[in-house]
Amino acid sequence: MKVIVALILGFSAIISASLISEGLTDLRTGDRYVTVKGVAEREVTADLALWPIRFVATGASLSDAQEKARSSRNAIMAFLKLQAISDSAVELQRLDVTDTRANPYQDNNNEQKFIISQTLMVRSENIEKIRQAAQGVSDLVDSGVVLSSDYGPSGPVYLFNGLNDIKPAMIAEATAAAREAASQFAKDAKTELGDLRRANQGVFQILARDQAPGESQQQQPVKTVRVVSTVEYYLQ
Repeated sequence: MKVIVALILGFSAIISASLISEGLTDLRTGDRYVTVKGVAEREVTADLALWPIRFVATGASLSDAQEKARSSRNAIMAFLKLQAISDSAVELQRLDVTDTRANPYQDNNNEQKFIISQTLMVRSENIEKIRQAAQGVSDLVDSGVVLSSDYGPSGPVYLFNGLNDIKPAMIAEATAAAREAASQFAKDAKTELGDLRRANQGVFQILARDQAPGESQQQQPVKTVRVVSTVEYYLQ
């Protein structure tokens, strides 16, 4: 009887050891993977320009301020026309009128009593035309127009709206780069690349092509679109 019990215990130990060994093998195999990143970059040109031109006019009376504001507005429209920018591309936006005497903290002896501020928004898909016009904005200052950047940017904003059109190709490019990196790793490790374990597409970024201090991508017509894909492959 003792012999039978000993044999049963012996067989159980052998089976348990075999199962444990197989489990550890599967665990080690499952842990054998490599994580790589694939980068895809593309240089693109903005397809929409928004140029908020904000001006300020002051006067001792409301009528004086209005007259100066009208003169400044006409000067801006004439300037844009010289730059081959049509009136249909210009929209009158924010208008603010301030009576400085209504401010209890303002010196009532100050001759400046009324301030009119207005924004003209130029919207165009002709990026080069807007860029060239913005470079000649000093002509407006020379003509007596007082420009302000208290609200928003002081120059054109360049936007790129074609991201969805280039996403598929860039994702494929980033994924291919990741697989190439994984294959090289497997080769260096003297093993073979297995199936895909996990993939993360990453976030598309629109960056300034020339990343200088103080420069944002919205100020540059030419931009860099970048995506980083993180991929994990099993190693056989």
